[in-house]
Amino acid sequence: MALGPSRAKDLAGLLARGRGKEHALTELATPSVTGSVAQLYEAVEAENVPYPEAAAYVRGYIAAWLRARDAVQVRTVWSGPSTSAVPIRATAQVLMEVISEAREELLAMTYAARPYPALTRALSAAADRGVKTHVVVETLAGAGGLLSGREPAEAFSSIPGLRLWHWARDSGSSVRSRQHAKLAVADRRVLFLGSANLTESAARRNMEAGVLVYGGGAPQRAAEHIVELQRQGVLRRLHISHS
Repeated sequence: MALGPSRAKDLAGLLARGRGKEHALTELATPSVTGSVAQLYEAVEAENVPYPEAAAYVRGYIAAWLRARDAVQVRTVWSGPSTSAVPIRATAQVLMEVISEAREELLAMTYAARPYPALTRALSAAADRGVKTHVVVETLAGAGGLLSGREPAEAFSSIPGLRLWHWARDSGSSVRSRQHAKLAVADRRVLFLGSANLTESAARRNMEAGVLVYGGGAPQRAAEHIVELQRQGVLRRLHISHS
């Protein structure tokens, strides 16, 4: 939909009030939509469709478009060797798409993390859009020697406004427990859940599998679970020191 649902509703309102093409072009004076508005009016006039009927058609189209947008879609995501049976969509590509979808909130969880320029750029662009981004990572201490090198959280140190969290195990937790969840949720509407860590090797080179879910309750519930774990103190803020 070239106009987007909000502008399309405005156009339907103008048609319902009997406003002509010139009035509509003035009201909706955005270069990206001018051509679409003009074409619609030209088609309405060519077919002698009364403006109120055209308004009803536009509103029906908007409703159908929104239903299709919000319908649940589940897709598999595979990285690695391809086959003729299943087309491959690289984990890196899907991850960047999920981040680019976010307009208000982005929640992510990972076990390992390493500096990955493409991921850093995507998260920084999200920050520039005003997206509130929270990332839950494992720590070297929490991994119990299974992770080495620098703290995974340091992979996100250059991203403005990004909030880091970790699983604060209590004394009763098993010493072998790990924060092993790997997912990303955009605006509680898109969920990417899979085997890949937020590292370049996982996103681009490994054989990884996951599912991408648009709409429905799964993205909402995943986000709500993370937020509730934060509220309860199971997940706690992680502050990294810069030496």
